[in-house]
Amino acid sequence: MDFDWNSPPFEMDGSLTTKDVEESFEDPFAIRLLPDSDRFAVQARYFNLGMSASGLGVFSVYRTNGQQVRVVLARPLVPEERFFYQRKMDQTLA
Repeated sequence: MDFDWNSPPFEMDGSLTTKDVEESFEDPFAIRLLPDSDRFAVQARYFNLGMSASGLGVFSVYRTNGQQVRVVLARPLVPEERFFYQRKMDQTLA
């Protein structure tokens, strides 16, 4: 997966690195969602919830053309998202 990090439209707040974000996409248990909101209908954006190799949970909003990923926003998971990720992972492993 190729990432476009040229002038990202958001500031990395120091708690995440581009490496953390990229690793969260490589997580075998990552959850990718297509939001069903009119707000995202004009330009398709997707959500990714995954873990970096260091165990940091990452929530990302991204666009893709099938070959390159453009991350629009990335931040650490909040507790509710971590719970959702853990529940989906447990269901997969059961």
